[in-house]
Amino acid sequence: MPAVVKIVIVFGAMLLLTRLRVHLGLALVAGGLALNLWAGVTVPEALRNVGRALRAPDLWMMLAIVSLIVEVGRFMTSGRNAEEIVSAARRWGGRNGRAWSAMILPAVVGLVPMPAGALFSAPFVEQAGAGAEVSGDWKAAVNYWFRHVWEYWWPLYPGVIVAMSVFEMDTPQFVAAQFPFTLVAVASGYLFLVRRHVRRLAAVPGSSAGSDRRALLLLLPLAAVLVSLFALSPVIGRLLPGMPVQYRKLLAVLAGLAVAAAVILCAEPDRRRMFSTLLAPKSLSVLMSLSGVLIFKSMLDAAGLLPRAAAEMAGSGIPVFFAVAGLPLLAGLVTGIAMGFAGASFPIVVGLLAQPGAGLTPLAALALAYGFGYMGMMLSPVHLCLLVTRDYFGVPLAAVYRMILPCVAAILAYTLAAYAGMTALGW
Repeated sequence: MPAVVKIVIVFGAMLLLTRLRVHLGLALVAGGLALNLWAGVTVPEALRNVGRALRAPDLWMMLAIVSLIVEVGRFMTSGRNAEEIVSAARRWGGRNGRAWSAMILPAVVGLVPMPAGALFSAPFVEQAGAGAEVSGDWKAAVNYWFRHVWEYWWPLYPGVIVAMSVFEMDTPQFVAAQFPFTLVAVASGYLFLVRRHVRRLAAVPGSSAGSDRRALLLLLPLAAVLVSLFALSPVIGRLLPGMPVQYRKLLAVLAGLAVAAAVILCAEPDRRRMFSTLLAPKSLSVLMSLSGVLIFKSMLDAAGLLPRAAAEMAGSGIPVFFAVAGLPLLAGLVTGIAMGFAGASFPIVVGLLAQPGAGLTPLAALALAYGFGYMGMMLSPVHLCLLVTRDYFGVPLAAVYRMILPCVAAILAYTLAAYAGMTALGW
């Protein structure tokens, strides 16, 4: 049986388990085991692969990061603090300040590529929509969509770094080619998600009183993370040159969150509240989902089915267009992260470009591959930001999908248009 079919069947079985109220984290671990066994891995070796996944440094670094995110989020979004930040956003946004804050705050958080970053911004969207007749489905979709509008080109994202490296493009050329995706994402998010609720949000009474200075002080934890990511990652690279880039970035984010926790320790009037929400059911569910995603990704790598599926598609004789679009789409759906679709499929995509008669230019191939990979990632039921958003707002995945599908369709239309235009121009 083709590797692609095996992956799709196991994927469907995992989704069925979640419909039967099996926690997603457990369903993902079961799916990883199934993929290993179906790939011919023995039971003892499959169990050893689970053990290796549990011992992986990135699992524990990400669990520590998410735990600190929960604490920073608790501080910034609790009671008076959340009101102060959202009030400042309303002042800065004028009459439509609530609508602007619902879009801008997740986007600002998205500048920091931290795992489960949507969990950080979700309370702000909740506060922005408080008192308005907007559904949890809508708030989850807005939080999830605007959290990712930068990931097409922002050079701090690992997926972007991998894409620039594999396609051998310098940063200005890559950014110039990819930046229009962000404009389309923001415009479609406003048109399909926010515009119809602008008047409803503006009509909600709410005070815009407060201090800009205090609001900026409350944003210091987020600023600490952003500064640490820029400043500490190169320093860590010089001190630990053998450390993988992904670990360096995780360590930099962890250090920034530790600084943010220290700021909270100084600012928190009641220090007994520190980490008080970490053992809440919502937080534990997020940590379980995170663990499941990372274990599944490790098990998928150990099974070796994704490279096999890519090789099958590349060697099947299907048109290059469908291979360049289909490989990143499949990898994005299965892994749920940009690093996953870029690392697994882009080397094969670049190899296909070198084939005689391929008919694809590098920029056209980049637009096609990244656009489809991104769509797969955003629609992946194992995308961590989607899972934590779903958990936070307590809504089903299907409801979030219904909300964001018009936005995804806009990205699809632009991807095909960009591909056609760049091909016609020979770029």
